[in-house]
Amino acid sequence: MLYITDALAIAEKDLEERFVRASGPGGQNVNKVSTAVELRFNLEASSLTSEVKQRLRALAGSKLTADGFLLIDSREHRLQSQNREAARARLAGLIRRALIRPRTRRPTRPKAGAREQRLTGKKRRGDIKAGRRQRRFDED
Repeated sequence: MLYITDALAIAEKDLEERFVRASGPGGQNVNKVSTAVELRFNLEASSLTSEVKQRLRALAGSKLTADGFLLIDSREHRLQSQNREAARARLAGLIRRALIRPRTRRPTRPKAGAREQRLTGKKRRGDIKAGRRQRRFDED
């Protein structure tokens, strides 16, 4: 079980891990041992609500495959166990962010003072620009 919050846990059947050879530091070890982890989370078959799934799809972006799997790749550590934990932590973080319902924006109207301040600022700016204009002698 992957625990996201006290009330929410992801079942192991929804997770699929693949271990592949990593690039980067590790010397000869990276050529011999499969330490990088590809964690696949079956979003469609998971027990998350449809609202959370929708937000998770938006957050995942290019990490979401066409068949509905969320793909998280971890290869930053030299040990397979650390990469596995890092991938699971990133998945848990994504799901935690998807659990937060965004506030709905209530449209507001500008107050009279703000409107007045904006117009006086525009007038002042127009006066400054008018002062820069070249005066013609035939106007006097």
